[in-house]
Amino acid sequence: MRILFAGTPAFAVPALEALVARHEWRPLAVLTQPDRAAGRGRKLRFGPVKQLALDAGLDVLQPPSLKSAEAQSALARYRPELLVTAAYGLLLPRQVLEMPVLGCWNLHASLLPRWRGASPINQAVLAGDAETGVSLMEMETGLDTGPVLLERAVSIADGETAGNLHDRLAKLAAEVLVEALDALEAGRLPPARAQDDARATHAPLIAKSDAEIDWRASAARIDRMVRAYQPWPVAWGSLGGASGVRIHRARPAAGRGEPGEILRDAGGRLLVACGEGALEILELQMPGRKRVRARDWLNAHAS
Repeated sequence: MRILFAGTPAFAVPALEALVARHEWRPLAVLTQPDRAAGRGRKLRFGPVKQLALDAGLDVLQPPSLKSAEAQSALARYRPELLVTAAYGLLLPRQVLEMPVLGCWNLHASLLPRWRGASPINQAVLAGDAETGVSLMEMETGLDTGPVLLERAVSIADGETAGNLHDRLAKLAAEVLVEALDALEAGRLPPARAQDDARATHAPLIAKSDAEIDWRASAARIDRMVRAYQPWPVAWGSLGGASGVRIHRARPAAGRGEPGEILRDAGGRLLVACGEGALEILELQMPGRKRVRARDWLNAHAS
């Protein structure tokens, strides 16, 4: 099968590894976003998908957009039968969607139509969803609106962070892709199911400002924020007179006080009063400092 693969971040790596592992599915080329400057030196760095593709000896294409005739011509030269995307990050225009004879598939980290968009994993944790999963859909020009070919659900564990859930769903996405390709080759791929647009919810791109803590919210809500924005952008707020404090780990606890007030605790815990209940902070990071355990911060703060 003549397959092209498109992806950029770590979420797409297991799916690409699954394709590379099967000779008959080895991609003809990999599309990934252009290299970005990162780190203090602002040096260009390869994304995880590009690094894997280079290590596997695959052709790598990095057009800034797929709308140009030049980019579309580069794809057409491979005569693809199927294009598989996973967290690629660029829109596919109609000319590209119509290019592969078997269509374009997208691996999306939610149970569509819930959480269409760029941050489905974070939004599922933030909303307190009991489950999420992976949907394999046929791509359309709309954002995650295409009919669903396969989906697999998983429970979201108590206390699970978006980072942990991301890793589980990335592995599940690879399993879903393998299952679908096996079914396609065997002629038993089920017909795609149209999405119910009336049940759609949206997961917009996350900004650092989204992770700012308002201590007037409930402890349960702030706990979900801490987990939803881990490992990025990390929930942050004011604490003990300091602003921009990053909260890496926390959990709801009993307690009452003015929102944002550090509560006295005989057990040596760092408790912060919320609009409802209190939040026990387990790990935090002061501006310009390293991440530390809350107990260590309390000891230093007391001295």
